[in-house]
Amino acid sequence: MSTPNDQPPDLESGTPDTPQPQRSSLPSFLFITFVLFMLTSGRGDEVSTTRDNYLNGLQSLNFQLANYTAWLNGTESNFTLPVEDPNVTPLVEAFVTFGSEIDPQHGSYYSNMTGFWHGDVRPHNLTSLNASEAASSWRHLSEQLMLPVNLSAVPDLLGSWNWTRSNKLSLSMGDKLITYEHDGSDHDGIAIIHGKIDLSEPDSSEELRLDFEGVHVLSTGSVYAIAESTGRGMDLRTLPALVPEALRNDSARAVEAELTSRISKLKEKIESGSFDQDGSEAEDSPKTRCSFRLFAQLEATDIPQHMMEELEKEIDEPTGISTVKAPELVLEGVLLSQSCGILYEIKHAVGVQSQRLYRKITTYSGVATIVNLVLLALFRKQAAQSSSAIGLSRVSRYTFLIQSLLDAISFIGHITLGILAEGRPSLSVLAPAGLACLLFVYEAQMAVLIGQIQAPEDAPSRPAVPTPPPAPPPNTQAPGDSDAPMTNVSTDQPAPAQPPTVPTQPALPARQSFLQFLWTHIRTDPAARLWTILSLSLIVVFRIVIALSLPLLFIGSLYSSMWIMQIYRSARRTRSSGLSMEYLVGTTLGRLFFACYFLGCPKNILDVEPRRWIYAVALFMFAQVLIITLQERVGPAFFLPKRMSRVQTYDYHPPLPLPDSEAPEQTLGDCAICMDAILVDPSLRRSKSSDGKERPTIGRAGGLLAKVSATQKTYSLAPCHHLFHTACLERWLAIKNICPQCRRPLPPL
Repeated sequence: MSTPNDQPPDLESGTPDTPQPQRSSLPSFLFITFVLFMLTSGRGDEVSTTRDNYLNGLQSLNFQLANYTAWLNGTESNFTLPVEDPNVTPLVEAFVTFGSEIDPQHGSYYSNMTGFWHGDVRPHNLTSLNASEAASSWRHLSEQLMLPVNLSAVPDLLGSWNWTRSNKLSLSMGDKLITYEHDGSDHDGIAIIHGKIDLSEPDSSEELRLDFEGVHVLSTGSVYAIAESTGRGMDLRTLPALVPEALRNDSARAVEAELTSRISKLKEKIESGSFDQDGSEAEDSPKTRCSFRLFAQLEATDIPQHMMEELEKEIDEPTGISTVKAPELVLEGVLLSQSCGILYEIKHAVGVQSQRLYRKITTYSGVATIVNLVLLALFRKQAAQSSSAIGLSRVSRYTFLIQSLLDAISFIGHITLGILAEGRPSLSVLAPAGLACLLFVYEAQMAVLIGQIQAPEDAPSRPAVPTPPPAPPPNTQAPGDSDAPMTNVSTDQPAPAQPPTVPTQPALPARQSFLQFLWTHIRTDPAARLWTILSLSLIVVFRIVIALSLPLLFIGSLYSSMWIMQIYRSARRTRSSGLSMEYLVGTTLGRLFFACYFLGCPKNILDVEPRRWIYAVALFMFAQVLIITLQERVGPAFFLPKRMSRVQTYDYHPPLPLPDSEAPEQTLGDCAICMDAILVDPSLRRSKSSDGKERPTIGRAGGLLAKVSATQKTYSLAPCHHLFHTACLERWLAIKNICPQCRRPLPPL
């Protein structure tokens, strides 16, 4: 019966190839249990706290609605509508011209403002006007507005944000049409809007975030809202105080309907137990205690009302019908804080409606998926061509390492985009994200494999330890009597007693700490060193993408250096890369698609401002591709002087002495791989001249040496002095780059 011990030994490793026992599933079970425990620990307390917060919020909303309804009906109530400063409206109208009702046959306004807006802002410090502001027509209005303000309390209210440097504004807005019944008829001319305002400044990644609630008057395209720093509560009931007197009653009824709707939704959440945990998380944005008012006006269009309604219906629910070309969604506005003396003038804020943005994201996801599929196909084809040890020794590991970092950034970016894009667009973004993750894994594995293959080549050669010669036998001849025969030493006298040898205990090396062992392992193991570099790079990538700390400069440097390391290795090792033209050009175009879209296209889905330097990066990458191509055609170091070629290639075909002409076999020896004789060409065998002397066959000059040089590729002599057939060694080096006899590293053939 066959046993595991009867299995033939593994010829590569020299050890019996016995099956390894299966790993126990207990550690995996314990690890999964620990992860589940960490994920669920404390969850019950969070749910209980969140439920209490929801119940308190429901009670507060019921109280507010009861008082608000009583105020609307003219009965006794604890609510009183605040009175706005009379200087607010004239000051705002100095910057914004509010719209009026227009003929529906000749023009219209957008009725749905849901989407994302971006625009420029111009700050004005009302507490300290500059020269141009002091000469403006609204100076006296600002002075009258700031009279009741306690200026000594303004610095504490402002916080740490640099208000005067803010020049960009972003809005994410939701627009909900309110239909309510009053006096026996339905009214739907008011919409409730809510969202977030982000203020940013140049040369900084920080943003000041404000939450806002407001009303949108559909007939005039006007917006009136209140804004507070994230986390500070807003009273929706104060909105009617901002609108003109003619619209105050309709706005108040719309606010009442919205409060009733929010109470119903809150009750459903409490009953179902579906609580949002995001509200309890602390915001990282700077805080301010300034209260703001937002006044904005939509730009009127020349599209008739009925055609605008058809267009907006097609945008919300696409059916494929032909509609008018969608006009640009633009608004002008003012963001005003009387308590802090800050006024932001909003100029030409352009909006993209959510449905149109989501379709744009879906289209981008389809194109990005195709590009990543092409990149994956090109990589798999090139990996198959360079799968041998010779092929892997020619390419640079850092080229694939840089590409894996780019794919990691792409994966993180697409996942973040999928989180931000709700609904079906988020699912479409998962396709390029998954392919980017697959590319990252494949390219990281390729970089590790290249590092393992090139490690013996890059390792310093160890000098051979000389073997001490054996001790000579004792000489029994008399001194000076060299001709006397050697006689045996008499054994009558006993040999002197040898002192007993005391066995010495070898000194044990000092036990290393874990950090010392880890550091030694990383320094000595190429695979561990490469994985460490890759892990640290990923940590840097995650921090850069999340913290937005110089991400564009980092990405630009990765793109610029993608092929440089391959050019350097080819020139240093004086051998070409072996990368196909199809892979070089296709990979460069595929990588540049993402960079040029987000950094070169002014209407990209993330609304990133174009950077002109990305075109210089693209030209630099194509210049690198041209250099690699010339290295294949002209020479690896064609652009360098010969004295700068640092590494000399090893000569596997040195001149060897020919065997004796009288030897029965004219061979150089046996091949260490196939064990067959390495025959000498008959035209190169030793022969005697007319004077009886052998002709010199191996020399530094002469015609015979030229013949040897012409045919010497039939044999190969390794640095370890093992002899092979050249064909045998080529086949062996295609698998491993170590000597099959002594396991020492071999240079490329």
